[in-house]
Amino acid sequence: MTNHSYADFKTLSTNEAEKAFQNEVLSEGYSGFRRLLDGMTEAIKTAGDADIEGIERTIAKASRLFPEPVIFSPSWECIWPELKATLAAKKHVLSTISPTDRKGEWQVIMDNPQAVQEVVCYPGLEFHDAAYLYAYFRPQLEKSEYIRLQKIQTVIQEVGG
Repeated sequence: MTNHSYADFKTLSTNEAEKAFQNEVLSEGYSGFRRLLDGMTEAIKTAGDADIEGIERTIAKASRLFPEPVIFSPSWECIWPELKATLAAKKHVLSTISPTDRKGEWQVIMDNPQAVQEVVCYPGLEFHDAAYLYAYFRPQLEKSEYIRLQKIQTVIQEVGG
């Protein structure tokens, strides 16, 4: 077994190559499919402006070759819509915030003011990490929840001790 990677998957250019990859992953099962998903997730995480369209095509190809990912794990029943939604949210962030405004410290905040629960905050992030977290959590928001991606302009920080 070859144990193909996501990088190999992206370069498949013929029906024969796609079929061979598909057969290998199907015969390998969970771990082969997991490797493909891990590669796609990492691609979304690190995607820049110019990468989005290629990742959209790759997700479309993967969903065509593996239309029922639930055969690998029940938790992947909706993986294609989830990856598409995450990528769409990342695309929205990248198209909304210009490259010149991306330097500095960012944070992601999530809350539901209608529920008694903790506010979740991911502070001190680089833009691409914050953009990915926003993109990851955005499709999962429940009623009345909100998510904020914001750049920190001024910080005063004290450490106790």
